[in-house]
Amino acid sequence: MDSLERPAEPARAPALPVLADAEGPVAPQVLQRLREAIVRCELLPGRALSEAEIARQLGVSRQPVREAFIKLAEAGLLSIRPQRGTVVQRISVDAVHDARFVREAVEAAVARAAAEARAPGLDARLAELIAGQERCAEAGDAPGFLVLDEAFHRALAEGIGRAFAWTALEPIKAQMDRVRFLSFEGATPLPELIRQHRAIARAVVRGQPDQAEAAMRAHLREILASLPRIARAHPDYFEPARNGRSPQRKEEAS
Repeated sequence: MDSLERPAEPARAPALPVLADAEGPVAPQVLQRLREAIVRCELLPGRALSEAEIARQLGVSRQPVREAFIKLAEAGLLSIRPQRGTVVQRISVDAVHDARFVREAVEAAVARAAAEARAPGLDARLAELIAGQERCAEAGDAPGFLVLDEAFHRALAEGIGRAFAWTALEPIKAQMDRVRFLSFEGATPLPELIRQHRAIARAVVRGQPDQAEAAMRAHLREILASLPRIARAHPDYFEPARNGRSPQRKEEAS
């Protein structure tokens, strides 16, 4: 019997810290913290979770945890099964491919528009973020790098007044984020990702729309190469693919 089909047992202490902003809204913080814990594999696929235990760890009531569980289930990160408990979902290969497809369509357009607009101050912001990524790579700080990676992509959208383009992507890319974090173990070296970011930034700053779009597409297709290696290293983290897809076979880039 598949381990995910067994009745869930309560989570053992996941070592989640008390929320940092005691004065801020609780529900968004709980949602963000749990999402990060799943993306960063602090809470592994197949792990059973308890509302009461998570609430105790975070120092909150059960209500915001229950609300977060529902939203994370909608994002495909949790499975809530009546009478059987809540479990961290395995990574969906199909969802990874779908998210990458949508991200490429949106972010290629963003990169092209950013190169055409050459917004004042965007070059300095991108350089600042890349410098921070280099420091994280040198320190082996994968979580810190992931934060700055997100900031780099968000900065491009914000730089052309299209912040909503990035906001719209966030709900659909959760599974992709999990694979991206696992890729930092060696499937995709951080210096290679930084090189790709530099190529995007260089084309944007020089006002080269075709090159900016091509560099962004190449960057977002990196996951197609790393996914098979990650799946081989962590087979228990993935659920079977549908639609003829396989994490063991690189998707052809068109």
